[in-house]
Amino acid sequence: MQRLIPRNLESKIRAKLATVPVVAIVGPRQCGKSTLAKMIVRDFSNHVFLDLEKPSHLNRLRDPEAYLESQREKLICIDEIQNIPEIFPLLRSLVDDNERNGQFLILGSASPALLQQSSESLAGRIAYFELTPFLFSEVNGNIADYWLRGGFPRSYLAQSDAESFEWREQFIQTFLQRDLGNLGFHIPAKMLYRLWRMLAHVQGQVLNGSKIGSALGVSHHTLRRYVDILEQTFMLRVLPPFEINLKKRLIKSPKVYIRDTGILHTLLNLETMDDLYSHPEFGSSWETLVIEQILAGLTRWESFFFRTASGNEIDLILQKGTRRVAIEAKASRTPQVGKGFKQALRDLEIRETWIAAPVDEVYPYGEGIMVGPPMEILKHLKSGKE
Repeated sequence: MQRLIPRNLESKIRAKLATVPVVAIVGPRQCGKSTLAKMIVRDFSNHVFLDLEKPSHLNRLRDPEAYLESQREKLICIDEIQNIPEIFPLLRSLVDDNERNGQFLILGSASPALLQQSSESLAGRIAYFELTPFLFSEVNGNIADYWLRGGFPRSYLAQSDAESFEWREQFIQTFLQRDLGNLGFHIPAKMLYRLWRMLAHVQGQVLNGSKIGSALGVSHHTLRRYVDILEQTFMLRVLPPFEINLKKRLIKSPKVYIRDTGILHTLLNLETMDDLYSHPEFGSSWETLVIEQILAGLTRWESFFFRTASGNEIDLILQKGTRRVAIEAKASRTPQVGKGFKQALRDLEIRETWIAAPVDEVYPYGEGIMVGPPMEILKHLKSGKE
């Protein structure tokens, strides 16, 4: 039996249910949305939980208005709501008639951009939370195990690395062959799998859509549509370039990252840490871990990368109001940064700089740069101290 791991978002979701009629938890399949929702609703004496992947539960909504109206005094939780997007206008009507907060908790395996009905029908009535797979701050375990297996609960909590790898292989297959179709995307699974693997080999690099599209035999526009689908189903992160008026030619294409390191390693066929240590994507894998841990823990920060045509580069730039922070990911316990990175700091006049490395404590690197583990950097950023 797998152990239950508390999620960082739980208290925020509980608080939001007291202030808005509808709360939505979105995130990839199998990241723990249902488990979290069940933990929340069990504290409500009156609640009903509908899993729309179960025919018996779906059958209750043959006449959705009659059923939901009959449950109006309860907190109604609807899992995998993207299976019946036509229900959103009805939810708006019920919400407006009932005039109380905490009416619906809805779960979906697609971004709010894909759940367009909700944003159109429930504007001003709904709050969104994105649940990621486990964050390292939630599992509080061994960084190597987490890095290798990623954060999907069944992958991270598997009895062995082999069992974890097998689960991730099955997850990828199910995602391509079933989940995308359920979301209305009818793309050949082999085509998207080839793209996904190609992106794994160039992840952390600037996206060359024309080159990858040509290799797949599709247009640049089709390639970008496929990338958008993987982004909106939480498999990819597309990091935009930081644009500023400098007298230098800047890279304007985005970077792409496989968001979960476990999925990345499966696409690269890396089963053990020894496989990862000797692989060319070792450094970019650490970069993914750093970026995901930091961005998942922050709210209302903008995120970018910076690169000039001459190669001066910063992995991650965070901006909130007038505060601007540079973060460079280095997988070494004795990290070093080059002249190009320092020149980029001068170009952007950044005075708050971190190197995120697998080290045990925070220490100064010199020239105003600090070194630290990702979780300590996140704590510093959330503290508001410069």
